[in-house]
Amino acid sequence: MPPAERSVVWLLWIIYGAFYFCRTNISAAVPGLQTELGFTKTQIGLILGGLKLAYGAGQFLNGQLAEQVSPRLLLALGMLCSAALNVVFGFSAGLYFLLFVWAANGYCQALGWTPVMRVVANWVPVARRGRAIGIIGTGYQTTAALTFVVAGWSAERLGWRGALWVPAAMLAAAAAMLFLLKEAPAAAGAGRAAAGSGSTTLRNLRLTLANPALWLLALSLGLLNACRYGFVDWGLTHLKEARGIGVGRAALNYAILPLGGVAGAYLAGWASDRFFASRRAPVIAILLGALSILTLAYERLAASSAAWTVALLLLIGFTIYGPQVLLVGTAPADLSRGGTPAAAAGLVNFIGYLGAYSGDLLTGRLVDLHGWRAAVLAWAACALLAAAFAACLWPATATRTEAGS
Repeated sequence: MPPAERSVVWLLWIIYGAFYFCRTNISAAVPGLQTELGFTKTQIGLILGGLKLAYGAGQFLNGQLAEQVSPRLLLALGMLCSAALNVVFGFSAGLYFLLFVWAANGYCQALGWTPVMRVVANWVPVARRGRAIGIIGTGYQTTAALTFVVAGWSAERLGWRGALWVPAAMLAAAAAMLFLLKEAPAAAGAGRAAAGSGSTTLRNLRLTLANPALWLLALSLGLLNACRYGFVDWGLTHLKEARGIGVGRAALNYAILPLGGVAGAYLAGWASDRFFASRRAPVIAILLGALSILTLAYERLAASSAAWTVALLLLIGFTIYGPQVLLVGTAPADLSRGGTPAAAAGLVNFIGYLGAYSGDLLTGRLVDLHGWRAAVLAWAACALLAAAFAACLWPATATRTEAGS
């Protein structure tokens, strides 16, 4: 990887990773929302799902926007507004106001990924893109692990609101890194948004919606996200209740999941380049099948064995974030048409987060009605179906336009 390309990738590692300070922190606030504000798990599912619904819509809209507007501008708006909304959330108490604020945070969070994909497509050719996006993926796994620890510690000492306020300060500080970001090799410091200056939103939308490969990726991501956010949003509460431990200790256990994701995010992209000639679907399908099996094992062992819990969470993190990084960025960029990688990523993430929204609501409802076992089994079923959709694209290779980028 050339030095300039490498420096951009590592800057994006920091910038996009910082978004997770104000996203995964909610899991440490969930127990407090239950005990202090008296919310049921179904009501908490509404709040959590609000972010996913707005995030998905934002991914679709911002995917189109990122083809026309400066990525740095979009990233700055997303980071600063998300930090501010986390502060507001911490000062709030009413169910529907909390839902509104967390949904607004979801839209601001959606100003992160598609501009990053636009910058990656400007800098990195397909032959190195799996590795590059894999490296960026390790950034938000590392940040997610740190967020579990910081938010859990803050919730223990400052109450559930501390889990919102401390990460917000961290995200706002990280926004300073945007001053160092160059959007494209030919636009060092010029702030040009996208490579296709002659493109139009209508053209980009038509090319995206008429691409059947993107819909298969989207369905796979939606089902993966239902399982993923079961673990990320609800897993800490599940472990706290199943083992009868405090939120801080549960958060320390759960920090291992995104650390497994660091290895998965990097190695999945590397493996797809090294062993499958930059075909992403085989790696996605294999890892999702493994995720389904591991989730079934977790359902049986989490309540009884601390050692097995940690080991399984490490492997689950690997099998969640390996395919997730490929589905949200690498595969849509590869299979996009007419040089529209950000728009392609936006569509896939839009459908993907509809799945996450449905998963949050389903989890909350299943736990209220049937207990945790039913919810965790539903996560396993979603992972298996996601593997089946990904397998439909097993022979798919990058489109000619993107292959030559």
